[in-house]
Amino acid sequence: MILWHLLFIALTFILVQSGFDWFYFSSTRSPVLREWMFPSAPIGGLVPLMLPLILILSGSITSRARLALTGWAIGQAALIGSLLSSTYKAFTGRVHPEHFIGADISHDFRFGWLRGGVFWGWPSSHTTIAFAMAVTVFTLFPKHRRSIWLALAYAGYIGLGVSMTIHWFSDFVAGAILGAIIGVVVGKRFLHGQQIKS
Repeated sequence: MILWHLLFIALTFILVQSGFDWFYFSSTRSPVLREWMFPSAPIGGLVPLMLPLILILSGSITSRARLALTGWAIGQAALIGSLLSSTYKAFTGRVHPEHFIGADISHDFRFGWLRGGVFWGWPSSHTTIAFAMAVTVFTLFPKHRRSIWLALAYAGYIGLGVSMTIHWFSDFVAGAILGAIIGVVVGKRFLHGQQIKS
């Protein structure tokens, strides 16, 4: 999967150096967009905590093993997504966009250990976790179109929402690719585990 990591690093470089990150940031600073998209940040923080627990408990109470398994799978995807994106942030220290349009700071990275913390920066943890969960659902239930569309719509809203409020566009792109990698790996591991038990 190292090639996928190299891909989102290369795409980030292109989006930053071409000026697209700054252009996107400048183009999406509207009060209406902010009103519609800002809820993506708290939703993207709460759903990964609550949904796995709800699915695990519901599956256990109703004796639906597949539902509980889904909760465990998306919970694992969310945890791995959080850890990997935070690790990248710890080394890259990217400056987050300000809420006002001023000087172009989209190029500012503070490479080194914890020079920018682990909460702000590149890639977007909200996006990584949302796409990790969505692609896990896609991998586990490739024939359940409604579940897939709902999961992908959730991930898209979270990713685009944070790219218009608290992150750069390239943070969203990198997080989406990283999350998709995690989702495929976690989903396949859970599917493989189920086949062994069957």
